[in-house]
Amino acid sequence: MLLWRKFEEKCAALYIQQKIRGFLHLYNGQEAILSGLINSIDVKKDKVITAYRCHVLPIAMGLHPKYVMAELFGKSTGSSKGKGGSMHMFSKEFNCYGGHGIVGGQIPLGAGIAFADQYNNSDAVTICFMGDGAVRQGVLHETFNMAMNWKLPVIFVCENNGYAMGTSVDRTANHTEIWKLGLGYEMPCAPVDGMKPETVAHAMDTAVKRARKGEGPTFLEIKTYRYKGHSMSDAQHYRTKNEIEDYKKIDPIDYVLSILTKKQYASKADIENTQKQVKELVQECVDFAESSPFPSPEELYQDVYDGPYNFIKD
Repeated sequence: MLLWRKFEEKCAALYIQQKIRGFLHLYNGQEAILSGLINSIDVKKDKVITAYRCHVLPIAMGLHPKYVMAELFGKSTGSSKGKGGSMHMFSKEFNCYGGHGIVGGQIPLGAGIAFADQYNNSDAVTICFMGDGAVRQGVLHETFNMAMNWKLPVIFVCENNGYAMGTSVDRTANHTEIWKLGLGYEMPCAPVDGMKPETVAHAMDTAVKRARKGEGPTFLEIKTYRYKGHSMSDAQHYRTKNEIEDYKKIDPIDYVLSILTKKQYASKADIENTQKQVKELVQECVDFAESSPFPSPEELYQDVYDGPYNFIKD
């Protein structure tokens, strides 16, 4: 969790320096979700898919963070050869299927990945993340219906951080308990405290076991909070500084740190050593990205479908 936080903080600094360009959506504050996730799944076979705010997900699944940093720099050594950038992190090797910029676009794709595993008689599970804004998309309802009808091994996870870009949840619907959307499809569903890794792990564990047994999907609304704006260009006029500070009082990293200290799971020296290692690893990622080459012009024509008439080259 500390690595993910420091990685994102470094990305913010690099963005200001214009070493990272385009859009940049940071995950600060939501780390407990992925911490709980990776303690409940088999990263060697289970798949994940998400929207943007996707830098740390492939890192959680096992991809070395230097390849994520290189991708953010637009370098050829990046996880998507520098072509995806902040919003399209992808690693087939580590079962991370995006990174998708279209709001809600990943929802049917997540169900499709789960269908493939079911068709191939695999007991793998797909975790499909979305934001609280994406649940307003009609494709969610179509996908929920099909997933329940076919008992697909997929877990739909709404990371409810309170705001769809800059619009609060209570301004977009006549209900604020998003998890109840699953009730209309008789899909097991529940709210989850997303500021504590263990509550996320327990909820995920139950859902994963259910999916592996062929009992179908689950919908979890994991309530969390993002400390940064929707993206680096967000002025955040829709919320107060006091609101952000109130949430920082229940910061997931501070929460875990207090448990490690209180129960003596780690000494002060252990913690300081971890902090040092994280700092060095983040700098290693930056050095790798800065020293990597940009893609050659010919790369424009690679990995892109150009059809029988070669439209792109023409």
